[in-house]
Amino acid sequence: MVLLESFLGALTPLNLLLALVGVVLGTVIGALPGLSATMAVAVLVPFTFTMDPASGLIALGAIYTGAIYGGAYAAILVNTPGTPSSIATTFDGYPMAKRGDGGLAVTLATLSSVVGGLVGGLFLLFLSPPLARVALAFGPPEYFWLAIFGLTLISALSVGNTAKGLIGACLGLLMSMVGVAVVGGDIRYTLDTQVLLGGIDITSALIGLYCVPVVIDLVATRAQHLTVEDDLKGIRLGEALSISWARKFNVIRSSVIGTVIGILPGAGGSIAGLVSYSEARRASRHPERFGKGEPDGVIATEAANNATVGGGFIPTLVLGIPGTPPDAIILGALLVQGIKIGPTLFSAQGNIVYTFIFGLLIATVLMLPAGLLIGKYAYRSIISIPKPVLVPTVAFLTIIGSFAIHSNIHDTQMMFVLGILAWILNRFGFAPSPIVLGLVLGQIAEQGFVQSYLIGNAQKAVLGMFFGRPISLAIIVAAAFTLLYPLVSTYLAKRRSRAAVPLDAVEDAAPEVGRYRDPASLVMAALFIVLGVFAYLETAEMTAMGSVFPTTISAALIVLSLVLVAMHLRRPGRPRPVAGAALAPAREAVGWRRIAAALAMAVWILAIPVTGFATAGLLGFILMIAAASWDRPQAQTLLGYAIATLVLVAGFYLLMAKVLLLRMPPGALF
Repeated sequence: MVLLESFLGALTPLNLLLALVGVVLGTVIGALPGLSATMAVAVLVPFTFTMDPASGLIALGAIYTGAIYGGAYAAILVNTPGTPSSIATTFDGYPMAKRGDGGLAVTLATLSSVVGGLVGGLFLLFLSPPLARVALAFGPPEYFWLAIFGLTLISALSVGNTAKGLIGACLGLLMSMVGVAVVGGDIRYTLDTQVLLGGIDITSALIGLYCVPVVIDLVATRAQHLTVEDDLKGIRLGEALSISWARKFNVIRSSVIGTVIGILPGAGGSIAGLVSYSEARRASRHPERFGKGEPDGVIATEAANNATVGGGFIPTLVLGIPGTPPDAIILGALLVQGIKIGPTLFSAQGNIVYTFIFGLLIATVLMLPAGLLIGKYAYRSIISIPKPVLVPTVAFLTIIGSFAIHSNIHDTQMMFVLGILAWILNRFGFAPSPIVLGLVLGQIAEQGFVQSYLIGNAQKAVLGMFFGRPISLAIIVAAAFTLLYPLVSTYLAKRRSRAAVPLDAVEDAAPEVGRYRDPASLVMAALFIVLGVFAYLETAEMTAMGSVFPTTISAALIVLSLVLVAMHLRRPGRPRPVAGAALAPAREAVGWRRIAAALAMAVWILAIPVTGFATAGLLGFILMIAAASWDRPQAQTLLGYAIATLVLVAGFYLLMAKVLLLRMPPGALF
């Protein structure tokens, strides 16, 4: 009877309107890099205090779930996770968009998000108490191995280039240790500057590592950002439904994984998306397609990260332990409303809680039409915007997103520096994804590792603490299988292909492209060895708790760099080209336009504290338009560019300063 009354209560016109508006607002905010679900919920919490408790919670839950889903738009269309939960969506979503399947990718993300959100919500509705006990069963060792499980995805992302992938992960792990240690409080790798005391913000780093290289490379060619010739069918709902039904086991498996990981405090959608992506690749009949535009990759990530919304509310409501920062904010809203959190919540104030859960489910259903409509126009807009306007707009979003997190210009500067480094490293075969994985999972891994070591050492059973717990063993087996499966399957595929080719053909074949010695990779490996030695020497002044993890990762970076050196020294040198022979593909030239785009962004960011945010934005737009324009624009075109610049800069400035009430940097102008 309580369930029926609560369901009818969630269907009131006010609650339906709040659910719809919340989903739309959350989706738009989540689609803008840096404007996270946490910010969306935090800014709008005060507006819910005057509402009925159930209605206010429905509004916050709808904004939260919409923001998690909205991150898929930026991930698919501009290769930048709108939220950290959408990291793995970039792996296949952006390649799908580049080949002309962007509308299909957005629709698949929408369908998967709705199913994942419904599964998480239904688990919250019917299985909250027993699932909350699962969260209590996870201790430091389980969190450590869960982070390692996420890092094993590097094996899948770096097949054929595993050493560089592992080196990238070590770089990310070292970056995660900058600032104050999560255990022990040591000050590490700050270079004696106060700027780095707070560490490297994950969201700023994500924006820089993924988005800045896209901005720089966008100006290099006349071609459109995305392919449009083959994408005349729009959102392609029928095709997406057919694909999703054919992958129904992937959808359900990923939703369940997301729900279970969502109930673990501190894990969140990023780990859920990475683990689900890894499992989808392992279970696929064509794992080699992942990373090249495989729909299963988008489905797995989006189903999992939206399922964490319902999963995260389970420990929040039953135990009073928030799983993510948005859960913590909503928990605060519950306490302000006078709702007592705990096991008796569902019986003492069941009408409020169940109305909220049904409202969350209704908001998830409303996400389907709202998301498809927004996705349709978002995709059409992104492919129709002229490149001289698109490039500065994307650059502006990266600057806004990195600044808005803490209203700190240093985050924006760090974002740009990391973006330039990512662009350079990517040119030498070091992809940004392993670096991001190391950065995102680093603190979770270190905290679990150090705490497990301390507990095990106190009990004189360190190995037992790491390897003697049932849940830990299950995660270790899954991680080992995930790590080795891509390597073994690739090796067997190569053996089968060699067996199918006649022996004389193999002997006459030219060496495989990319298997020659690469002097640039040797130079990069040498630089990483120096970095590893420096990081290792810095641990001498740290405490035992603060140094154990940096020492391990520094040593791993040195060893892996030496392995990379040995691999290249064993390879033959690149032969001199013979007249008439086809040349091996060389590394693409940098080009003055790329340099101009990077310098324009640097001037833009440096001008913000001097001239003010809006004035620097106008200057940056002018410089970026000049770098991205291949043809001399006509007067009418220039007028259009000027209007677009004024509208975008003024609109976002007002949004940040007047609506979100962010503290803008002082400047000579505004």
